[in-house]
Amino acid sequence: MSGKAPITLLIAILLGALAGLLCGYFFGEQMLAVAWIGRMFLDILKMLILPLIIAAVITGVGALGKTGKIARVGGLTVLYYSCTTGLAVLLGLVLVNLIQPGSGLEHGAATLPEQIRDRETSSVLDIITQLVSPNLVQAAANLHILPLIVFTVLFGIALNSVGTRARTVFDFFEGLNEVMMKLVTWAMYLAPIGIFSLIAARIGEAGGGEAFYNEIKAVGWYCSTVLLGLTIHFGILLFLLLLWSPQGRAYVLSMGRALVTAFGTASSAATLPVTMKCALEAGVEPKAVRFVLPIGVTMNMDGTALYEAVAVMFIAQAMQIPLGAGEQLIIFITATLAAIGAAGIPQAGLVTMLIVLSAVNLPAEGIGLLLAVDWFLDRFRTTVNVWGDSVGAAIMARFIPGEQAPGVVSPAPQSHKLSS
Repeated sequence: MSGKAPITLLIAILLGALAGLLCGYFFGEQMLAVAWIGRMFLDILKMLILPLIIAAVITGVGALGKTGKIARVGGLTVLYYSCTTGLAVLLGLVLVNLIQPGSGLEHGAATLPEQIRDRETSSVLDIITQLVSPNLVQAAANLHILPLIVFTVLFGIALNSVGTRARTVFDFFEGLNEVMMKLVTWAMYLAPIGIFSLIAARIGEAGGGEAFYNEIKAVGWYCSTVLLGLTIHFGILLFLLLLWSPQGRAYVLSMGRALVTAFGTASSAATLPVTMKCALEAGVEPKAVRFVLPIGVTMNMDGTALYEAVAVMFIAQAMQIPLGAGEQLIIFITATLAAIGAAGIPQAGLVTMLIVLSAVNLPAEGIGLLLAVDWFLDRFRTTVNVWGDSVGAAIMARFIPGEQAPGVVSPAPQSHKLSS
C-alpha cells in the first residue's frame, strides 16, 4: 500500500466509524442486523494473529542476532513498557483523588457479572504462570499471546545457536511473514464496513442513543475521569516520549488506521496485524516492529492500567470505603502487574481488575457498578494501548540500528552464526 492509498483508507475508516456511531445512536437495536459483519471482520483479524506473531518474532530474533543483543533489546523493551504502564497508573490515581468521581454516588446492590464470576481466585501469581503453557494450540485459541511470545523468542534464539543449518527455517518464516503482511493489506480494505458494523451494533445492543446517554449520565464523573486520564496519557506523555524517536508528531497520522481499528474492535490483539503494517509503512525499523510490537500487545496496557486504578478507587469511594496511602501503593503495584496479564481481547480489564480489588479487600461485586459503561470506555483504553505499543516500537528502534532492508535476515557469516 503506497502513495495516497493509506490516507484514502484512513478517511474511509474514519467515515465508517462516524457512520457507525450515528446509525447506532439513531436506529438503536435495528443495527443489530449488521452485527454479523463486524464479527466476521473481527474474526478475520484474529485469524491472522497466530501466524503473524510466530513469523514476525522468529524473524525479528533472527535479525537481532546474538543472544546478548536480544537480551539487551528485550530488557529495554520490558523496562520501557513497565515504566509507561506505571506512569499511567500514577496518573489515574492522581486524577481520581482530585476529582473524587465516586463520592456521594447513590447505588443499589451491585452484583458480580456472570462472565467473570468464575475468576474470583485470580492472583498476581497467575500472571507469572501465564508465561508458559503446556498446550500452545489452546493458548492460541484463547488468544493468550504471552506464552506464544515466550516460545517464539526461545525458538528464534535456538535457531540462531544452530548456525547455518537453520537458514532454510529462517527463510521459511521470512516468506510466511511477507505473505501475512499481504493478507493484512487485503483485510484492511474491509475495515470501513467492518468497523461501521462493530460500532453500530454495539451501540444498538446498548439500546440506542437515549439508553446510551442514560448509561453514561449515571456515572458521568467516573467516565470523565477515565477519559481525561487517557487523553493526557495519549496526547501529552506519549507525545513527549515520541520526541525520542525519528518519527515525530506525524507518526500519529501514520498509525491512524491502527488507532481507529483499535477503537472499533476494542481488541489490541486483533489490531496487532494492522499496527505492524502501519508501523512498517511509517518507516519504523522492521526488526523493532517484529520484536517490540508483539511484546507490547501482551504486556503494555497503559490504558487498561489507568482505567483499573481509577475504577478501583471509584468503587471504594462509591461504597464509602476509605483507602489510604498504603492501600493506594498496593493499587499502584497490582494494577501495573494486572495490566501485564490482561489478554488483548475486549473487556479483559474487568477480569484482571479482580486482582486489584482483592489486593485491597474491596468486594468483587463492585465491578457491577461499571459494567453498563465498560464496553464504551474499553474502546478508548484499547486505543491508548495500541498507541503506547506503537510509540514503544518507534523509541526502541533507536536501540536497533537498521542493518538490512525490510524482510531480509542478515546473511550467515562464516562463524556459523546467522547474524552478528
